[in-house]
Amino acid sequence: MSQAEKRKFLIQKLMDEQPRFQKLQIPPEAAEQKTLLRSLMNIRPPHPIGEDFLTVQDAYLREETARKGVTDIADLTPVEPGIYLWQGDITTLKCGAVVNAANSGMTGCYVPCHRCIDNCIHTYAGVQLRLACAEMMEKQGQEEPTGQAKLTPAFNLPCDYVLHTVGPIIHGHVTQKDRELLASCYRSCLELAQQNRIGSVAFCCISTGEFHFPNEEAAKIAVDTVRQYRGDTEVIFNVFKDVDEQIYRAFLQRAHIG
Repeated sequence: MSQAEKRKFLIQKLMDEQPRFQKLQIPPEAAEQKTLLRSLMNIRPPHPIGEDFLTVQDAYLREETARKGVTDIADLTPVEPGIYLWQGDITTLKCGAVVNAANSGMTGCYVPCHRCIDNCIHTYAGVQLRLACAEMMEKQGQEEPTGQAKLTPAFNLPCDYVLHTVGPIIHGHVTQKDRELLASCYRSCLELAQQNRIGSVAFCCISTGEFHFPNEEAAKIAVDTVRQYRGDTEVIFNVFKDVDEQIYRAFLQRAHIG
């Protein structure tokens, strides 16, 4: 199958699962098809699907990631020993684990094509990730507390694992409890990585997007916590926006000099 044929196959399979979509026509343009496929994946509940779907989905997603270009931690230059700063799409990063800024339900973002990192990671990992998270949460029997971390396979991402953590949601002023919970997110991820002998972890900017933690204060907490607790784990601070790259670079340089 070509990528276009795989995409149409996946769209049709997902539409066939839900009666309300069975009369929907697959659009002719590739961009519209990609939007539709992602939307269908985003809203799909966590339940098993046939091996024929998974085989095609896995091949499709890995080819899409390869086309975007994979960045290997081995090709990066550290800002200081064991710590890297990299601006790019975290779903294309090859390392031990990437960190997902999750919500308390832990099964991903259900808003079609939302630009949050939770949505991106679940989209390019594939539908297996949502099911794995749902099974994990069913065993837990309650929503995920803020500041802790969970580990899952990465499925179709180029990394080996995904570390899921729920950051604090800011309403108004940042409190000391908010700061402690954000630091706990970084510490919990590092501890879980060390327990599982994961050699490198890529952190996104936890809580700074939809959860409204101020970017500069969040970066300070992130760098301070990582420098204190990373041990032998290599850490990549992954940023997407220019403003975050500038904040982290300036802070890392000041921290390193200091």
